[in-house]
Amino acid sequence: MNIPFLGNRHGKTGDVPHTADPDLLAECELLRAQAAEEGVALDDTPASLEALDQLLPRWRDDEETLTWLGTDAGLYLGTVLIRTVPGAEWEIRADGEPVVRLASGREFEVVESGHDWAASGVPELSQLYAEVAEA
Repeated sequence: MNIPFLGNRHGKTGDVPHTADPDLLAECELLRAQAAEEGVALDDTPASLEALDQLLPRWRDDEETLTWLGTDAGLYLGTVLIRTVPGAEWEIRADGEPVVRLASGREFEVVESGHDWAASGVPELSQLYAEVAEA
């Protein structure tokens, strides 16, 4: 996954994961704008994920928007996870992929899930949150 604002942030060996700035990853500008247009406030809570799941997917007709929105949806899901699940934190893997690492050590690839949601609506963001938060 190429997320330009993360840049090349590999360690000296190129294979050392590192933490990421949660505020930067939480921006999700396009998703927040689309949600606001529909009257949905994204307040970084699980309830806001349920509201996103109810939006009409008007973005699916535009490939560029679909890709960008999928990335934003994944980053937003990750933001909700790290702000509500104790011990969850952002990590940038050596390949540049932002993932959520749970206290158990399990990694969750939120951007991939966001792309699936944006493209098909399945699985729902709220369902993904519930599965990860339960672990």
